[in-house]
Amino acid sequence: MKISVKLAALALTLTMAGCATHQSPTGRSQMLMHSEAEMAQLGQVSFEQLKQQEKVSRDPARIAYVNCIADRITGVLPAQQWEVVLFDSPQVNAFALPGGYIGVYTGMLNVAQNEDQLAAVMGHEVAHVLARHSNEKVSRSELTGTGLQILNIGLAAYGVESAGTITQLAALGTNVFFTLPYGREQETEADIMGVELMARAGFDPAASVDLWHNMAKASEGAPPEMLSTHPSHSTRINELTAQQQSAQQYYQAAKAMNWPTCSKQK
Repeated sequence: MKISVKLAALALTLTMAGCATHQSPTGRSQMLMHSEAEMAQLGQVSFEQLKQQEKVSRDPARIAYVNCIADRITGVLPAQQWEVVLFDSPQVNAFALPGGYIGVYTGMLNVAQNEDQLAAVMGHEVAHVLARHSNEKVSRSELTGTGLQILNIGLAAYGVESAGTITQLAALGTNVFFTLPYGREQETEADIMGVELMARAGFDPAASVDLWHNMAKASEGAPPEMLSTHPSHSTRINELTAQQQSAQQYYQAAKAMNWPTCSKQK
């Protein structure tokens, strides 16, 4: 028992030693316990595992459409290689992972009805990465003792040579990136950043409001906001509407840059 207590105290000491307080891009205080390299490694392993588990679309027209939008969104960011995959699934979903990975499900193409609306989706997801929200939520989880493995210890101990190790990391990544929900403040921050990002890439930010009207129709029966970690559709629509004046300024400036058109393919 005494040894267990000592080990627990040591683990807590090591964990707190790795904590650092940062400011998010919107000025919010964040507690981040992991390096960008650690999160990028976790993102890479998780993305590779997902590509093995999910059916990847082979539709060249749809792939070109999604890549075109992603290229414009990531093109306004500091130089980094991004891998984009279109998954053949009816899920209305998309995500972005640390390390430069974007996934879009074909079901999302039925809700995001044009290039501007899909850009709103991608801008939001990439904003989660830029704001280090995955790092924040796993750090919070560790500090509140919910049982997540400590990445600082886990990543240092794991080697890529072991198939079992990769499976462990992939399972951890699934928990971090897909199971643990983002909080309302993180979702709101991603909305604010995402609408600016899409506007800078030459997409009409007004489409972000249209998108969430579509999402509301597609998810009728969703729980009320007080029972969900995510803002309600109406809250998001109101917040995005409030962002339109500043976002439209970025959009008007970006229109002069002769962006390629990303035509939606059936």
